[in-house]
Amino acid sequence: MGIGIVGCAGRMGKRLVAIASETSGCHLTGGTVRSGSEASGRDIGELAGVGRLGVAAGESAADLFRHADVVIDFTTPAAAEENADLAATHATALVVGTTGLAESQKTALAEAGRKVPVVYAPNMSLGVNLLSLLVERVAEALDEDFDIEVLEMHHRHKVDAPSGTALALGEAAARGRGIDLEQHAQRVRDGVTGPRKRGDIGFATLRGGDVVGEHSVVFATTGERLELAHKSSDRDIFARGALKAALWTKGKGAGFYSMRDVLGL
Repeated sequence: MGIGIVGCAGRMGKRLVAIASETSGCHLTGGTVRSGSEASGRDIGELAGVGRLGVAAGESAADLFRHADVVIDFTTPAAAEENADLAATHATALVVGTTGLAESQKTALAEAGRKVPVVYAPNMSLGVNLLSLLVERVAEALDEDFDIEVLEMHHRHKVDAPSGTALALGEAAARGRGIDLEQHAQRVRDGVTGPRKRGDIGFATLRGGDVVGEHSVVFATTGERLELAHKSSDRDIFARGALKAALWTKGKGAGFYSMRDVLGL
C-alpha cells in the first residue's frame, strides 16, 4: 500500500517513515511538513535517518492524499479535522493517532468514515488496547463500592492533559459501568474538595522528564485494591500499531474504526 505521512519531519513522523520503509507491504508515497519548514523538499528518508528513499517532503496535504492509499496523521487536532475532509475528497483511507481531539473533531473523522475507512485511536499500541478491554471488563464486574482512578504520566513536553489514552481508559471504565464519563469524571482536585463522590471516575496527571507514557487504572475499595497498568518505553510501538492499522484498511469498506477493530478485540 502507498503510505503518506503527515508531519514527516516531526518526532513521530520520522519514526513512521523509518518503520514504514522496512515494513513488508508498505511503500512511502509522500510526507508533508509545515509551510516554510527548512525540511521542505528534503528526502523523507534522510530526514528520518534511514537514507535516501527518493521521496521529497512537500507542503501540500492535498497532494499527499491524492497519491497515497492511506495517510497516517499524528500531528494536531486541527490537522486531523482538515485531513478528514481531504480523505473523503480523495477517497483515501486515514489513520489518526493524534490526542486531544475535541468532540467536533472526532465528529469530522466519523463523517469522513461514511465515505472511506478511518481508524482513530488515541493510543495504537497492542498493550494499551488490551488494557482498555480489561478495564471495561473489570468495571463491569465490580460495583460502585470500588472507586475508579486513572493515573497517567508523560514527558514534560506533552501539551494535553489528561492524555488521550487516560481519557480512553476512563471511557472504557464508564462503558463497563454503563455510565456517561462526562457526567462522572473528576479531572481536577484542589483544596478542600470534600469526600469522594460515589461512582465518580477520577483522573490524575503527572508530567516530567522523558517518560514515553505510563497509565494505571486503580479499582479501590475497603480492604483491597486492584491495579491494571501499562508502561511504554519506546515510541516505536505507536508507529508499528499505526502501520498495522494502515495495512488493515486495505479492502475495508467505509467506516469509523478503532484499534479494537484492527486487532480483532
